[in-house]
Amino acid sequence: MSLYTFPYQLYLVISEADCRGKNFLKVAEQAILGGVDIIQLREKNDSTELFLQKARQLIEITDKYNIPLIINDHIEVAEKVNSAGIHVGNSDTPPIQLRQHLFIKNKMIGYSIEHLSQLDNEQTAASDYLGISPVFKTDTKTDTVTEWGLEGISKIRQLTEKPLVAIGNIHLGNAKAVINAGADCLAVVSAICGAEDPQKAAYELKNEILK
Repeated sequence: MSLYTFPYQLYLVISEADCRGKNFLKVAEQAILGGVDIIQLREKNDSTELFLQKARQLIEITDKYNIPLIINDHIEVAEKVNSAGIHVGNSDTPPIQLRQHLFIKNKMIGYSIEHLSQLDNEQTAASDYLGISPVFKTDTKTDTVTEWGLEGISKIRQLTEKPLVAIGNIHLGNAKAVINAGADCLAVVSAICGAEDPQKAAYELKNEILK
């Protein structure tokens, strides 16, 4: 296990493309000012060089506000920027393997689950938090298997004590219901990255969580 606990409630997953022409660094900073607790940089289509360049720019901002930066599935980028951790899915480097990596072994590892059977596997055991993806289907991630819904979150909550990070078409209208179903943290992409005012969007989401 890593040295990290998971007290985070609002999790921004950001990429340059998701910011729809806005400066992604400005969006990230505004989101932090609005109440985002943790940020993941996800750049699946970038070269290592470009991903690393963006990560180095972003970690300057996250460090300034003492916000953990998580890197999506790229050990080299995570190591070179000394990120707080890494997030992986089923087709990425498995958490058990990451725990054997000198740099990652004491870092935060997030693991997205797509089937209930995964709650019993060694990968889940080696992770610090579980990504429940997607809660509701979304245009930003089309390669998913299970649409969990609120009932899915409730079921998973009964089966594990791991922190649950819910992601997938979460917005102001359903945020509280997702928390009430058992999620510890809400992860959003479009609700903040695509918002006209990212700071206001983050602030409103955080308020829903805290109600």
